[in-house]
Amino acid sequence: MEDFRRAYSRLCAAGGAAPQEAVMRRLRGRGTAAGGGRLDLSAQSLSLETCGALGRLLPGGAPFAELALSDCGLSEEGAKLLLDGLCSNTTVKSLDLKGNNLRTMGAEALGELLRQNKSIRSLVLEWNSLGVWEEGFSFFCHGLGENNCLRRLDLRNNQINHQGAGELAAALKQNASLQELDLRWNNIGLLGGRALLNCLHSNKTLKRLELAGNNVPSDILKAIAQAMDHNQDRQNILSETQNRAYILSKEIVSLKDEKTKQFLDLMDTIDKQREEIARSGRMSAARVSQLQEALDEQHSIMNSLKAKLQMTEAALALSEQKVHDLGELLSATKQEQTSMAECHFTELQKQKQESADREGKLLRDLSAASEKNLLLRNQVDELEKKCKVQQDQLFQVKQDLTNTTAELKLRAVQAEERLEMEKRRFKQSLEDVESLRVKEVDHMTQHIEACERSMQDRIQRLEAVRIALEEELSQVKAAVLTERGQAEEELIKVRNQARLEEQRLEHLEEKLRLMTKSRDEAQNCCLKQKQMVAEAQAKVNQLSLHADGLRRRLEELQQDLNSKEEEKVTEVNKMKVELQEQIGHLQAERTAQDGLREKIAALERQLKTLSSNHREALLDKESEISMLLEKLRMKEADISRMREEEAQRANFLQNAIMAYVQGSPLGTHSSRK
Repeated sequence: MEDFRRAYSRLCAAGGAAPQEAVMRRLRGRGTAAGGGRLDLSAQSLSLETCGALGRLLPGGAPFAELALSDCGLSEEGAKLLLDGLCSNTTVKSLDLKGNNLRTMGAEALGELLRQNKSIRSLVLEWNSLGVWEEGFSFFCHGLGENNCLRRLDLRNNQINHQGAGELAAALKQNASLQELDLRWNNIGLLGGRALLNCLHSNKTLKRLELAGNNVPSDILKAIAQAMDHNQDRQNILSETQNRAYILSKEIVSLKDEKTKQFLDLMDTIDKQREEIARSGRMSAARVSQLQEALDEQHSIMNSLKAKLQMTEAALALSEQKVHDLGELLSATKQEQTSMAECHFTELQKQKQESADREGKLLRDLSAASEKNLLLRNQVDELEKKCKVQQDQLFQVKQDLTNTTAELKLRAVQAEERLEMEKRRFKQSLEDVESLRVKEVDHMTQHIEACERSMQDRIQRLEAVRIALEEELSQVKAAVLTERGQAEEELIKVRNQARLEEQRLEHLEEKLRLMTKSRDEAQNCCLKQKQMVAEAQAKVNQLSLHADGLRRRLEELQQDLNSKEEEKVTEVNKMKVELQEQIGHLQAERTAQDGLREKIAALERQLKTLSSNHREALLDKESEISMLLEKLRMKEADISRMREEEAQRANFLQNAIMAYVQGSPLGTHSSRK
């Protein structure tokens, strides 16, 4: 409140008038009062300057909620200034303007106040003769019709006639917030009472209407009292229905929460069962995969054994064919020895020629194998050369990557340095602008203080010549206003410069975003190049593996050649022993094959049993899921049934309320009319 008092004294001094002592005392007393929410200026003759100062202080928020201005003798202009200030006030809840003899301008200001203000709940206008001024009172009634926050209105002793009552009735038809209206000691009469009674058919919020001392017939007063009682009953019924609806909504919300909890629990159980099914499915899939791997291994073993068996059978067939050939040769030699001894020399020559042919064939086979070996070595050399070339390319790619990363880092550092420089320049410019603004404001305040001092000196010296003083004051005020306008223009310029600097900063931020985007693109390129390098390395590894495979194959071929040579040397001497050993091995392998076949059959039987068990488990889980879905459908049907029951209850309650309203005395009275 002390700030309010200081602001009041300062505005009075700026307006060239001394603050009223009575107002200052009330402000001091109100600052030390225990209530702290009421400003009482009753029975104080407020001047026009005081009204103007208060009208400037009242917009926005004020440190009090009740304002009493009764019997203040307000002039038309003073009342307009005060009410204009209250139009945008948000803290004053109660306003007392009793006995101020407001006229047309005051009534119009009151209408504007009711149209714009959203905080005043109580308005006292007793002893103001507002009904005498028809145009102003009609404007006041229009404002009352548009108001939606006023609860209590006191219009006692305002000389309101039947026309004013008609205006009030039209306003009450539109108003939906007024609850108490006091119209005692006016000149409403029969016509005005009927107009007010007719407006009560559409107004359902007015609870109290005082019409004593208005020459209104008793039957109209009784009808108005019945309408007030009906409004009161209606308000009570509405409050009860609102409470019941609130309770029902709470119950519905609780039921919904319970149902949602049950549904969530059901969904959790379904999710858990699904997880268990998935877990069991994964375990069964893992078991099936293990069994499949074991079966594949057994198949591979079987295939290898079959291949070995085929090799041994082929070798046995060759050996049998060789034995048969040798027997034929022996029989032929015996017949030849017995039949012709003379042809022995020719046979020896033939045998020598055959041995020479065999040696030639063996030499040709050895030369072909050596040529193949040379070709394979050449291929290995070519592959090694390709690997070296790819390694050189990888090294070149790595160097390019290092160069690009270094360039990107240099660009990022340069961009950061530029950004820091721009930030420093912007900060320096802002500091310069702020210092200039502070200096200009100090200069203006010093100038204004000097002007005020000179004005006070002139007032003290030249009190006798008031006309000349008022002219000089008007000139000085105009100069101060122009200077203030100039200062405000300079402030606007400074703010525009600050906005331009902010736009520059936003432009720099956009550049920084573009730089970051380019850096991200470069990083993406680096990642792509790394992927290419990884792919190249994978290809190199594949090629190296292929080369190792070729080397192993060469070694195997060489071993095969060596073993074939050794076998050819020792083939004739060890043929019989090898045939016997191969026959024994074949018998052992046949027994092993029979055992493996039995194992395979047992594994297949186990796999069939496991698959049948897995199918049974899946069928059980599917039946459980179907049961849960059926339960969920039942729950949804229960929820819909409860909603229908709640809707039927609401309809029943609405029908009961309508029946009660139609059976009330006001409803019967309106139906009789």
